[in-house]
This record gives sequence, C-alpha cells and structure tokens, in this order.
Amino acid sequence: METTSSNKASWMSVADFKEITKVKLAVSVVFSSVAGYFLGADQIQFTTILLLIIGGYMMVGASNAFNQVLEKDLDALMVRTKNRPIPTGRISVKQALWVAFSFSFLGILILYAVNPKTAMFGAISIVLYTSAYTPLKTISPLAVFVGAFPGAIPFMLGWVAATNQFGIEPGTLFMLQFFWQFPHFWAIGWLLDEDYKKAGFKMLPTGKKDKTTALQIIMYTIWMMIVSVIPAFGITGKLHLSIYGAVVVFVLGLSMLYYAIKLYQTKDDKTARGLMLSSVLYISMVQVVYVIDKFLF
Repeated sequence: METTSSNKASWMSVADFKEITKVKLAVSVVFSSVAGYFLGADQIQFTTILLLIIGGYMMVGASNAFNQVLEKDLDALMVRTKNRPIPTGRISVKQALWVAFSFSFLGILILYAVNPKTAMFGAISIVLYTSAYTPLKTISPLAVFVGAFPGAIPFMLGWVAATNQFGIEPGTLFMLQFFWQFPHFWAIGWLLDEDYKKAGFKMLPTGKKDKTTALQIIMYTIWMMIVSVIPAFGITGKLHLSIYGAVVVFVLGLSMLYYAIKLYQTKDDKTARGLMLSSVLYISMVQVVYVIDKFLF
C-alpha cells in the first residue's frame, strides 16, 4: 500500500499546475496573439481564435515548465521563486517534464491546425526560450536580448495565424514588442537585482543599478515609441494606423519614457516599479488601440 506522502506526490494540484505553466503570463501572451489576429484577419474565424488561444497557452506553458526544470536549483536560492512547485517538492521533475513535453507536442499540433507558419514560430519560441535564453541568464546580460526574440513572437504570431504569411506587417508588430521588452525586463531586473544575484543571474546590461543601465532603458524606450507609430506613415503594407491612433500610442509611450528618464535621475526602486507597471499597461493598451483603430478608421 502506498503511503500518504507518495499519494500526495503522485498528484499535481490545480494551483501547482497554474504555477508551473504560469497562467498569468500565458494570458498576456494569448491576449497579444489574439490582438495580432484581429489586425491581420479580413474575416474573423472564431475556430481559429480558439485554436490560437489553446495552442498559445500550451506554448507558454511548455516553455515555462522546461524553464522551471532547468532552473530548479537556482529557484530555490531566490525569495521570489523558492516556493515554486519543484523547489518545494510539491511536484517532481518527472511531472514537470511530462507537462513540458506534452504541451509542446499538443501546442505545435494545434497551431499547425491553424497553419504551418504559426506552428513553426511557436516551436521556435520554445526552443529559443529554453535552449538559449534560460542558460544565458547566468552567463551574460545578453540573455535579455536573446529572450526578447521569443518574447516578441506572440503579437506577430496572431497576424501569421490570420494570413499564413510573414512580411512587413508582422515584422513591425514583432519589432514593437521586441523593443518594449528591454525597458520592461530591465525594470524588473532593477527591482529584483539582489534576488537575481543570489542565483547568479546577470539581467542588467551593466550588472549594476546605475545611470548607464538607465540610459539604455531610455534608448530602447525611444526606439519602441518610434516603431509604434511607423504604421501611420503608410509603409507597413496592410498594417495601418490613423493619425489619431498614432497620437494615442505615442502619448502612451511618453508615460514609459517619463519613468525611464526619472530612473536615470533617481536610480531608485520606486521609479523602477513605476516603469515596470507603466510598461505592462503600455503593451496591453497599444494592442487595444491598434485593434480599435483598424475597425474605426
């Protein structure tokens, strides 16, 4: 007869499943993908949207499950992650890998049912996240640059799901989310710098909470703002943005730029937190503005 502890170890709670697949992050990724789909679609196919949501969630879930397996020992060293399911022993590595591999297989299969290119980009995101970004975090600050590639895929993935094509339109959506990730993740890296250092993670570009790091945040924020309004100039194919939408998007970017400049001046955690929160609001609102603008103008 199995013991009580072994019975507990054989099951994965809903809470642990949500933690191992990072449901909150998955929701934001799926939101980006659906926004990209609405931008690219001539006719809305709700079956495609459903497949994109399920497949997108599985891609994120697989990536995060692999990540937590690879970083299980490092997670145990940090306050932010020490209570995750694997470090605490609530689930085993074997269980996490089962989730990771099954979600990878099913996710790619579901996205393939949308179209082959969507499945290809979904698979690329898993590979880059787990085999490049994750191991680089303890080696070089370039990890953030590498991680920005899979992180920028969701917005463009929706367009590819709608059109089965990759061109200037999804490329622009990719670049917008690509540049956005630097101020976003460096703000997080600034706030969690001491905790990250316990695990040997090198997240800030200079390795320090200094003016050079803040200056790079400002530069990438400016690039993000520039890319965000390019569709208003009529040079991004079928991806259009009215002058009204461009003004709103640009003003939203100014809120991030304000905190970025203030961080350069103060170098304090309070401002970094403001930057992080404004970046989360920015990316969601920009995607909403793009979609509304398409159907209004």
